Amino acid sequence: MSDFKPKFVKPSDTSSFLDRNESSVAESTHFVFNKHLSQSIQTQRQRLPIFNNRNHILYLLEKFQTLVLVGETGCGKSTQIPQFMIEADWPGQIGICEPRRVAAISLANRVADETGTFVQGDTVGYAVRFDACTNKPKIKYMTEGILIREMMTDPLMKNYAAIMLDEVHERSMYTDILMGLMKKILRKRRELRLIVTSATLDAKELHDFFNENNTGNPKKDTAVIMSVEGRQFPVEIYYAAEPVPCYIQASVDTAVKINSSKSEGDILIFLTGQEEVDRAVRLLNEHAAIIENSNGKNKLEVLPMYGSLPYHEQLKVFKSAPLGHRKVVVATNVAETSITIPGIVHVIDCGFVKMRWFNCETHTDSLITLPISKSSADQRAGRAGRMRTGKVLRLYNEEFASKLADNTPPEIVRTNLTYAVLQLKALGISNVVKFKFPSPPPIENLKSALEILYALDAIDIKGNLTKPLGYHMSEFALDPLYAKVLLSSGEFGCSEEILTIISMLQVEVIFTKPSSGKSSINARIQKRLFEVEEGDLITYLNVYNGFLQSDMAREFCHKNFLNYKSLKRVVEIRSRLQKVLKNYDIPIVSCQRSTETVNKCIVNGLFPNAAYLHGSGVYKTVRGDIELYVHPDSVLYTIKQPQWVVFCEVVHTTKLYMRDITVIQSDWLLELAPHFYYKTYLE
Repeated sequence: MSDFKPKFVKPSDTSSFLDRNESSVAESTHFVFNKHLSQSIQTQRQRLPIFNNRNHILYLLEKFQTLVLVGETGCGKSTQIPQFMIEADWPGQIGICEPRRVAAISLANRVADETGTFVQGDTVGYAVRFDACTNKPKIKYMTEGILIREMMTDPLMKNYAAIMLDEVHERSMYTDILMGLMKKILRKRRELRLIVTSATLDAKELHDFFNENNTGNPKKDTAVIMSVEGRQFPVEIYYAAEPVPCYIQASVDTAVKINSSKSEGDILIFLTGQEEVDRAVRLLNEHAAIIENSNGKNKLEVLPMYGSLPYHEQLKVFKSAPLGHRKVVVATNVAETSITIPGIVHVIDCGFVKMRWFNCETHTDSLITLPISKSSADQRAGRAGRMRTGKVLRLYNEEFASKLADNTPPEIVRTNLTYAVLQLKALGISNVVKFKFPSPPPIENLKSALEILYALDAIDIKGNLTKPLGYHMSEFALDPLYAKVLLSSGEFGCSEEILTIISMLQVEVIFTKPSSGKSSINARIQKRLFEVEEGDLITYLNVYNGFLQSDMAREFCHKNFLNYKSLKRVVEIRSRLQKVLKNYDIPIVSCQRSTETVNKCIVNGLFPNAAYLHGSGVYKTVRGDIELYVHPDSVLYTIKQPQWVVFCEVVHTTKLYMRDITVIQSDWLLELAPHFYYKTYLE
């Protein structure tokens, strides 16, 4: 443990961040109707700020086609508005679209509690990636990707009476696409209602986007803005006196210092990704063990929180800590707006966030750690003080805070649009360049996406989806490159192996990284048991096979420093992908340990991500000639560098690092992608 302890100071311009709710999202573990519990929840429901606006909201939905509702996360908009509409006998299904799966699931559980019904019953259900309800509940929570996929089979959304787009201020890629699609659907279905909700957004901009009134007469507006005021709780904000050298260690030190003080209340720590969260949780658990062993007071219950965490693990953050313990939740920005964790009084903000940023020159999607925006900082501060006055400890100084951007750039202007364009094509949008986006993406990004889809044979020269490959690729909730690998695996005779590899790529962490020296060395030694010179993807295949041979034992994972939760998730994902392949009549066969066959199949989809070892000793992309480096976590990092590789993604930290690398032969590029590569000779 470092001796460094961050010092905090109040800002020179002391101001309070006002929050607007005491509780909205809670964990549900009760599936049997409990009368007394229901009465308690109904009392909480009536205290929500949104409840006083019930009749006003219903009136606006009757009169206007689009309602832009501004209200803090937790004011009750996500859980109460659908119930208001059902109680008013609104005809048809109510769909609520959330940016993250954890929000969709937890909100569905909350509404099921409030209505005294089962989750995934006839009243309330949810649909997320690889886990969807089979019936048609009256209130359906879903992720944005699910809603887009439903539009493919029901372009006018005839099953729905209303659609709510929640947390729009996050401006994910799917949010912008859905707003553009809903604008077209609303013109065709005048009886359909759209509710756009957010904590902080430019409501006027969205109002103008959805308003179909071109006469200038306000009485003919089709969209309206409403703001919901909430209960206000002041939050004291403190800044670090000096910049911290390591925000992970500083977060841990700050949490320990709070726990040793007389200040009460749970702690929420914001970090950037799963690896950082796991590291901080490990360090805090070491402190918790010391306190337990010494029979000291102020015991800790440390819980991680990130999007790919299994659902039953995510539920733990909503529970109250055991008697005599303080709950410490270490989370990514998933806890920033989409969910409300009760009991949080102290928030520790690292000041950074991981974002994907697409480089159209290299045609790679890099994951970059960047400073957060001022609006995100305010959102994080809003997690404190749910029940009473809270405190926010920012691990950066006032000068750094003053230089933050006002808002986070919309994802659609900074991300790879290949999957988005494929979905739009499947929805019948022939000219994606003229599609009405709330924030139009760079034309270079659209051009790059069309080029890749054409190279993958997903669209033809006229920009139409190919049959059957293009249509099948659009039905996968996967990156088009991965979808192409999967769909071609039957032809190569290695669908069993490819199913495993693609499923392993859907989780963030496979190998755990102990912080202590001896454990770190042991973890590296155990990892070598699975490593092969063919690269990371074949190594993942070995890990999965070993996990199955151990009967999916937790002890196997502990011994080999593997993430048990991630591997269990891989088993679920693989099962669902296998069912999809069977629906397309793709044979599920094994290549019987022929790694060359597997690698060729990988190249058949990942050929745009090819790189070669330059004479200077660094890798360069075949397209763009951009310098790349092998990521330190790769199995290829410590061995003789191969001449040709393909990679799954690029991570931009101090350098551009390739991750999930596979060793290939250059002839395979000419054999499998002659339309994309050709050989030339230079003097």
